[in-house]
Amino acid sequence: MTNRERLLTVLDGSSPDRIPWIPRLQVWHTAHSKQGTLPEPFQELSLAEVERELDMGNPARGGRIFTTEQGGDVEVTQESEGDTVLITYRTPVGSVSIRHRHTEEQKKIGIGGLEVEHMIKSSADFAVVEYLAEHTHYHPTYEEYRAYEDEIGEDGYPMIGAGDCPFHYFLQKLAGYQNGYYLLNDYPDEVEHLMATIEEVDRESLWPIIAHSPARLILHGVHFDSSITPPPYFSRYITPYYQDFSELLHEHDKTLAMHADNDSRLILEHIEEAGFDMAETFTTAPQVTCTLEEARQAWKDRVIIWGAVPSVILEPAYSEEVFETYMRQLFRTIAPGDAFILGVSDNIMPAALLERLKRIPEMVEEWGNYPIDPARIT
Repeated sequence: MTNRERLLTVLDGSSPDRIPWIPRLQVWHTAHSKQGTLPEPFQELSLAEVERELDMGNPARGGRIFTTEQGGDVEVTQESEGDTVLITYRTPVGSVSIRHRHTEEQKKIGIGGLEVEHMIKSSADFAVVEYLAEHTHYHPTYEEYRAYEDEIGEDGYPMIGAGDCPFHYFLQKLAGYQNGYYLLNDYPDEVEHLMATIEEVDRESLWPIIAHSPARLILHGVHFDSSITPPPYFSRYITPYYQDFSELLHEHDKTLAMHADNDSRLILEHIEEAGFDMAETFTTAPQVTCTLEEARQAWKDRVIIWGAVPSVILEPAYSEEVFETYMRQLFRTIAPGDAFILGVSDNIMPAALLERLKRIPEMVEEWGNYPIDPARIT
């Protein structure tokens, strides 16, 4: 089978010939390319070519099925200050701003910048953000997606990023986690009204575009965490949104994935209850407290796990013996191999050892054929 065929077979709930090995290599490749430290055999090769040389699939995260347009009477200005950019939105009901920082160190290894000043700083900003949300428009780009799927070919299958639920979007992007929870405590009615406004726009404008798109694998929801989105908040604000959204996607034969590079230990059952079909870049101990065994016990084959190789295991901080022991136990845990795609949580980082990247395909070849037999893993 090709990597595309393996991935689609897993999505269909069937068993491919062997475990798919499809990690995210872009950060590793970009960092070494920019610093001139790519290993000699790869120096003239593209990312896709290096992936093929290392016998791994293409995670195909570069496609899209819609564009976003800010409508309404909105003036947007940008002002650069050192390594930051201040972006201001002026509307008929007031102004808000965000500050984005992109350091030289981040640029050196190909990592994007971060928001260091969020749009919502106080309750006075709610009305402006609601205005922006109400005047946000989405436009389908289906032909662009089809061209991207053709470009990926048999190396993989596109996973299309499509956004986040209003609650977590408010916490992570609009207000910041700490300030967001303070505002939710102090102004619960106003915050919930804002989230309801964003959800209404999603339901009326965005959901239909996603549901009727040619994409099958939809990534929606990022960084849900046992501490940042604990069970009581998950049940109240996240589960109802995704139960409705997942029902719509399932009616259109789509698979709903969440980006799970976080500690999911306390929210495993909530993830399934919300309607997610896949936890992508699923992160396990020693990077977080959640173990692969706990996740498999909670989900069985009802939620696909894509990931389970902590990025730190690939780095010199962990010995060869620890790496080998971890990987052997991983294959034993996932046996017979249903609902599983082997990947790295979250990215293969620049410090990852090339020898270990070469070793994992050997393990897949040796132990990863269906059905996996734990007795053969010695």
